[in-house]
Amino acid sequence: MDASHASYQIIADLLAERTGQHLTESRRWRVATALSGVFREHGISNIDQLVCLLDLPMRTPGKPDLSQQVVEALLNNETYFFRDKPTFDQLPLDILPTIAERRADTKHISIWCAGCSTGQEVHSIAMLIADMRERWEGWTIDILGTDVSHRAINSARNGVYSQFEVQRGLGVSQMLTHFEETSQGWQVAEGTRAMSRFQQHNLLGEPPTRQKFDLILCRNVLLYFDHQTREKAFDRLHCALADDGFLMLGAGETVVGQTRAFVPSPKRPSLYETSHSAAKTSLLVAS
Repeated sequence: MDASHASYQIIADLLAERTGQHLTESRRWRVATALSGVFREHGISNIDQLVCLLDLPMRTPGKPDLSQQVVEALLNNETYFFRDKPTFDQLPLDILPTIAERRADTKHISIWCAGCSTGQEVHSIAMLIADMRERWEGWTIDILGTDVSHRAINSARNGVYSQFEVQRGLGVSQMLTHFEETSQGWQVAEGTRAMSRFQQHNLLGEPPTRQKFDLILCRNVLLYFDHQTREKAFDRLHCALADDGFLMLGAGETVVGQTRAFVPSPKRPSLYETSHSAAKTSLLVAS
């Protein structure tokens, strides 16, 4: 194992330890590019030098330590508003009404966006709710967004996006209705932003709250886990989801062959239910 490969492995192990994500050989090419900002900040030119500095006490007050900077830089925060629109369209047309029927007595719905990155997914859901205010009058809808990245969560909480970011997935009417133009960029309007809350959280740890969620979105997160880590993530998601709740994954993700805790929801692409809920429904149909 030559020095550069050894250094690469140290970086890969650091990412896996902190986030569960695995840097496969096919992703090795992007490491140096992703770390270019860290290189510039610390005056270094390559991964070998970076690895030599990882154990040194270089922390600046108010800033994350070097290892955390490395992890943050390597995370893929790709996201945009109403990403994968056909899947998103199921929420107001089917998923939220179905959940509302099941929660008619409490008028309370809890939603968790795991791996929410810079918050566009969370704010997209809030916009859907805001556009149907009369339908949800008297309801409490709690939307929690979490991500392992401290930097991404701060951005999500601020809710300020560039012109390029707001144009990805949003129409002009949505921009004018749900955003306010500021000197820093386009900020999600206060009324829409108030529906959501954000916190830093590792999906592989304990669930972010003790409450059970009616809907969990965990989209394009599991792609970066190996099979064993993915199984652990599914266990965590299962613990956090209500027995009759829904799990939404990304278009390229599935539970099939990955876990027995969830099964595909009939006629609902990218939607999954707990095995317990599916078995109960089958018994009701059979009777």
